[in-house]
Amino acid sequence: MTGGAKAWTLHLLVLLAVFAAQFVLPSYHETNLARIMVLAVFAMGYNIAFGYTGLLSLGHALFFAAGMYGMGLPVWHLEWLSMPALIAGLLAGGALAGAVGLLALRTAGVSFMIVTLMFAQAGYLALLYLNTWTGGDEGFVVARTGRVLFGFDLSTDTPRFTAAFVLFAAALLACLWLVRSPFGRVMVAMRENEERSRMLGFDPFRVKLIALVLSGLYAGAAGAAYGMLFGYVGATFATIQYSILPMLYVLLGGAGTVLGPFLGALLMFYLIDITSNYTDAYLFVVGAALVGLVLFAPKGILGTLRERVWRWLP
Repeated sequence: MTGGAKAWTLHLLVLLAVFAAQFVLPSYHETNLARIMVLAVFAMGYNIAFGYTGLLSLGHALFFAAGMYGMGLPVWHLEWLSMPALIAGLLAGGALAGAVGLLALRTAGVSFMIVTLMFAQAGYLALLYLNTWTGGDEGFVVARTGRVLFGFDLSTDTPRFTAAFVLFAAALLACLWLVRSPFGRVMVAMRENEERSRMLGFDPFRVKLIALVLSGLYAGAAGAAYGMLFGYVGATFATIQYSILPMLYVLLGGAGTVLGPFLGALLMFYLIDITSNYTDAYLFVVGAALVGLVLFAPKGILGTLRERVWRWLP
């Protein structure tokens, strides 16, 4: 079996296992897994920018919140139905990523990281300032009528899990196709050696901008889905915490691997969930785990496995 066939088979088996999990998991873990899948889509978007293109951003909370508010505000103020609202959230994340990229990509390295952080903080403060429209610090609850998709009530367990799975599956397979496509190879080339890629005729600004827009579309879709599936939209999701979380997921699972964001989100979510039941110092445990990761598997779990065992892993 070729490396490509192995890659597609592995990812399809993972999707099959995740889908089957809903039939054996109790309600609590079924809801958790739905949340993890949506956060994994967010992390996949971050991985496109950071893991595959080398764009270290601290502003992805802005794109996640753009998707969430792009979905939530039309439902709240204009009484839109769920599908148009989800599309609006998706496009809001991508459009804002493009706008930020046009300015931020004039910088590189640490400067790019700082500029994206500044944009994200400006977005967060704007949400607080425009509290009449956004709900400010308190946020708002998404109306029940705006959480019905194709006749299914997304506030109930099974439809919520199914919707999260459809989004996750589409995002995962699209990401796998992208990174194996010619453009995906160009993104990796840009990450590894930008100057050599330029000499070969590729425009770094154009490639990075496209990668950032794709990353924003993923983040926007995740934000819109998160708000609709769990019924709440708030400025908290635009804070620096939600820029750091996808980075941690990617680093834990393996930057530059398609399944890394999902594995990282799954492990990090349950590490926090389990340790917080035993101690208030659960962040210490998370920090210790990350230190261990940096020392013994600096490329993340799947990145290390790819380096040592599965060289065909995309």
